[in-house]
Amino acid sequence: MPDSQYTVPQFIDVEDKILGPLSVRQFLILLVGILIDVALWRLMRLVPFLLTGIPLFAISVVFTFARINGMPFHYFVLNLVQSFRKPRLRVWDKTMTLAEVKKQMLAPPPVAAVPVTRKTAPAGSRLQELTLLVNTGGAYKPEE
Repeated sequence: MPDSQYTVPQFIDVEDKILGPLSVRQFLILLVGILIDVALWRLMRLVPFLLTGIPLFAISVVFTFARINGMPFHYFVLNLVQSFRKPRLRVWDKTMTLAEVKKQMLAPPPVAAVPVTRKTAPAGSRLQELTLLVNTGGAYKPEE
């Protein structure tokens, strides 16, 4: 059997860089932001462009470079949207039928709780008494 060596890929979660320090995802986000800004520049006058174009470019830069807890910003925004769309409190709202209500009303009342009784001390060593004391949560009182 020949000794084969295989290279094991490392850093598989690191994105490939295509243009300097930019990955494909970062390059595309910046490209879209710049193209939208160029279209706004051609369609608007200076003041409306400055009011919309600069914040839009800033948002595209944030989406390109910002990372929160090690994940890209757009993943953070997607997770935030998903968590706001889900209900915070889940309540089981079962509507009871008339037959179920009658059955519940005719059921006998619940039995009162049985009082806790002391257990007798087992014959044995001190370790067994301590074990029983711990297991009963202090209900067992060893005879001294």
